Amino acid sequence: MKIVLSAQLQEATRSLIDNLLASGVFVAYQQARAQFNASDEARAELMRLSEFQASLRRKQIAGGVAQAEIDTLRTLQQKVQQNRILMEYTQAQQAAVNFLREINTEISGLLGLNFAALANHATC
Repeated sequence: MKIVLSAQLQEATRSLIDNLLASGVFVAYQQARAQFNASDEARAELMRLSEFQASLRRKQIAGGVAQAEIDTLRTLQQKVQQNRILMEYTQAQQAAVNFLREINTEISGLLGLNFAALANHATC
């Protein structure tokens, strides 16, 4: 089923999107994301950590993980946490998520229903 929005609702939606994207939170996120994408080192560190975590999950399911592997995981986590670009990106991403939750709460309060759930259902 296709939902058709009135011209007024389409304009209000476009205005909301434009204002969200121009907000300080989203500008900071876009800048942090651009820095992350431009940093081969940051992307590689995050990829190494993700791949190692996936490997450990498979080993854990199959029967066990050695202490040396746990130590390696901690070392990789520390490297990620010490990477300024990764930390700024993660913090900016979390701030954007929190901001969207606040916006959802505000809109939901005005509408008297869970706006995000309604919007998600409408797009499925």
